[in-house]
Amino acid sequence: MATGTNLLWLGGLNQSRVLEVIRRSDNVSRVELAEQTGLTPQTVSNIVRRLLRDELVLEVGRASSRGGKPATMLRLNATAYYAVGMHLDPATTTLVVTDLSGRVITRMRRRTPSTQGPRRVLDTLVRAVRTIVEQSEVPPSRILGIGVATPGPIDASGGVVITPPNLPGWHAVPVRESLEEETGFEVVIDNDATAATIGERWAGGEKRSADMAFIYIGTGIGGGLVLDGQVYRGSSWNAAEIGHVTVDPQGPDCPCGNRGCLETYLAPHAVAADAARRRGEKVAGLERGRAGAVTAYRRVCREARAGDPVAVQTIKEAGRRLGQAGITLLNIADVPMIVLGGWGISHVGTLYSEALNTAVAERTIARSMRKTQVDVSLTGEDVGAIGAASLVLHTAYSPRVNSL
Repeated sequence: MATGTNLLWLGGLNQSRVLEVIRRSDNVSRVELAEQTGLTPQTVSNIVRRLLRDELVLEVGRASSRGGKPATMLRLNATAYYAVGMHLDPATTTLVVTDLSGRVITRMRRRTPSTQGPRRVLDTLVRAVRTIVEQSEVPPSRILGIGVATPGPIDASGGVVITPPNLPGWHAVPVRESLEEETGFEVVIDNDATAATIGERWAGGEKRSADMAFIYIGTGIGGGLVLDGQVYRGSSWNAAEIGHVTVDPQGPDCPCGNRGCLETYLAPHAVAADAARRRGEKVAGLERGRAGAVTAYRRVCREARAGDPVAVQTIKEAGRRLGQAGITLLNIADVPMIVLGGWGISHVGTLYSEALNTAVAERTIARSMRKTQVDVSLTGEDVGAIGAASLVLHTAYSPRVNSL
């Protein structure tokens, strides 16, 4: 496959600063750019000239004026470049191609052959990338790179997935190196819940707080934190692993080596198995990541939305455990907003958010000082893949890679 545009091509810090302001604005003038970036008018003028030359920015008419020469307005040329986003979930891999604004051009899903080892999974990912780029009809030279959202723990600096509990047989797998060699594109890798957090903040804009927590419900349970407008990853890039907060020290064993983690109650396979036990049905075939577990969980969610008593009670119990972990999260991070996302909230996002909202409103230490806003994702089931694509876009032109 032809090599894509270098991720660092879009310029240095000042140019990235200007481009980021243009991206966030509907239309903006050079004068406003200077005011918002703190750069001199001459520096802004020089940068805008380069951006116009490279077709990253368009002039879109003049602003109304009460006197003097009307200012020429600028906006992002969203179709100048694109990014591929890939969310590697142990059950299903989702891919998207987005333009510079984050708008999804095309999407696809593939069953993840997670039980067949990392080599088979990587081969599947390479074929999927080739397929979606072809379907998008975007020239490879216009693709900035591939963002990969993967279960942790990860070594982001080396692009290595260490030993994720939900991907059996994975031990220090060089995902970035493998994908770069096979596709010809540069690759950015991050924890899947962190990537989803970035995607939610990117897509949500002003509707998403500069301080927020994101809880991802997929095959596993993950989390992300945005503090003062920046993603907080922790020293090893594995912060906010809310799925491994203990909610019952005597609870079930977790693949992470702990007991009673939130994930052992809230993960889709655990919810499906709980519903089966309540009905006196067999739980065989409902193991983590199995197709049968995903199918059974989605059925429980549909039944809960329809008011089935057993399904509703099952989801409420999972929501109660979510509330326990949410209280711990808020007592430590003290953020004003929690967002729930991932394919696991389909049909039951309202039930989970109500349970979480009740818990944090009644039991967090700061409950008398402010109300925590609990929302469901604006981005839907593709939030991880969209977040992965936004990793590429941030690397390409955001002033600081952690900045949102």
